[in-house]
Amino acid sequence: MTPLKIGIVGVGKIARDQHLPALEANPDYQLVAIASRNAALSGAANFLSLEAMLEAMPELDAVSLCAPPTVRYAQARQALAAGKHVMLEKPPGATLSEVEDLARQAQAAERTLFATWHSRHAPGVAPARDWLAGRTIRGVTIEWKEDVRVWHPGQAWIFEPGGMGVFDPGINALSIATAILPQAFHLREATLQVPQNRQAPIAAQLSFSDAAETPIRADLDFRQTGPQTWDIHVDTDAGRLTLSKGGSALYIDGEHQPTGEEQEYPALYARFAKLVAAGESDVDVAPLRHVADAFLLGRRELVEAFHDE
Repeated sequence: MTPLKIGIVGVGKIARDQHLPALEANPDYQLVAIASRNAALSGAANFLSLEAMLEAMPELDAVSLCAPPTVRYAQARQALAAGKHVMLEKPPGATLSEVEDLARQAQAAERTLFATWHSRHAPGVAPARDWLAGRTIRGVTIEWKEDVRVWHPGQAWIFEPGGMGVFDPGINALSIATAILPQAFHLREATLQVPQNRQAPIAAQLSFSDAAETPIRADLDFRQTGPQTWDIHVDTDAGRLTLSKGGSALYIDGEHQPTGEEQEYPALYARFAKLVAAGESDVDVAPLRHVADAFLLGRRELVEAFHDE
C-alpha cells in the first residue's frame, strides 16, 4: 500500500512523546506536515493552522488531531470537508453531540473517522478481557491517581470547561473498564472535587453498577505525588485480576502474567491504517458517555485552590 500522507495538528507533549515516534516507525505513513502555533518539525512542512495546511497541501490523505478537545470538533469537520481521513486523540471531543455529528459527517464524506483510546492497547488489556469472559464479576475497584503538574505542566486549559480536569486521565481507566468487563455498566452516583479557582474537577469518586448490580467504584485524583497509581482490580468467582501501571502489567491472584511489549500508539496507527484501507470508521463513545454522566449526576464539592507551581 502506498504510504498515507499524514499531517499532525497540535504538537504538544503527547504528540512529541507518542505520535511522532509511532509514525516514524510505521511504513504505512509518511508524515509530511504539522500545524502548530508553538512548534516546528524538520523534514516536514510547518504551518500555523490546519486551514493553512489543508490549503497548501491538497495531497494530504489524513490528519491526526492532537489539539485540546475543545477545538477538535471544528478541526475534524474542516478536515473531513476537505476529504481527509481523521484520527482523534482522546477524548474524541468536548461533548457527545460533537462526536456523533462527526461520525455522521465522516459517513457522508466516505472517509474514516477513528476515535482513539490508547489505553485499550496496553499489553495487559486484551488478555484481561479474555480471562474475564464468562466469569462472574463480584466487584471492581479502579484507582487512577497521578500528578497533574508532571503530566500537564502549565496547561491551564485542562481545568477549563471542556478540559475535563481529572477525567482527562480518568477516561483512560474508563476506556479499559468498558473494554474488559463482560457487561455494560452505568453510573449511580458521583462526587466531584473542584478547586475554588478552577472549573473542572481535580478529583472524583464514582459508583457504577451493571445489570447484575455488581459494584464498580472508581477513585480518580490529579493530586498524587511520588509513585503514580493506575490500577484496576476485578474480583471474580475465579479470583482477583489486577491490571496495573495503566494496563501494562497483569496479575491473577497476585501472580504476574506474561504480556507483550508496550505498543499503545503504534497499535493505534496500525489500526487507523487498517480502517482507512477497509473504508471503515471506529467511533466508540462509551468512555466519554460515562464522563458526561458524571458531570450530570455528580455532586460538586469545592476544595482548596489549585496553583500550578
